[in-house]
Amino acid sequence: MNHTQTACLAGGCFWGIEELIRQIPGVLETEVGYTGGNIPDALYEQVKTGRTGHAESLRIVFDPSQLDYRHLLFEFFRMHNPTTRNRQGNDVGTQYRSAIFYLDEEQQRIAQDVIRTIDASGDWQAKIVTEVMPFSEFFRAEEYHQKYLIKHRGGYTCHRVRHLDLGEVK
Repeated sequence: MNHTQTACLAGGCFWGIEELIRQIPGVLETEVGYTGGNIPDALYEQVKTGRTGHAESLRIVFDPSQLDYRHLLFEFFRMHNPTTRNRQGNDVGTQYRSAIFYLDEEQQRIAQDVIRTIDASGDWQAKIVTEVMPFSEFFRAEEYHQKYLIKHRGGYTCHRVRHLDLGEVK
């Protein structure tokens, strides 16, 4: 039986987050899109205005026997700055916010616990501002956004994996 889990995360421009997360052992599939907003069938031309409430986000399918949700979140917090509200690098606006869209109560509990652990670690100089919100609907981004940094090596990204302690990963 093939048992998988799904996560939905937002941490700035979805290209950079996708490129790094897809390389984590246990990640089976990634797809960029829009979630957390107030219009159906969101498109990039709408989301980029910052007026839809949607965040550029990443849907992740992973194998929990190789990668648990807690570890995925710790990796996510190494890839972007979770202390800047509505901003990552040169990208500014609510569509670039840091957010965890939980799919069930267990994901919500784990997300809140990971944030407390990271805040307590002192590795970030400011408080974590990552939103923890219920997942509602995911709208797949246009095809030219999918696996963008594979298609365009050297393309824009403000994401990198930081060497941070970030507390204990269990």
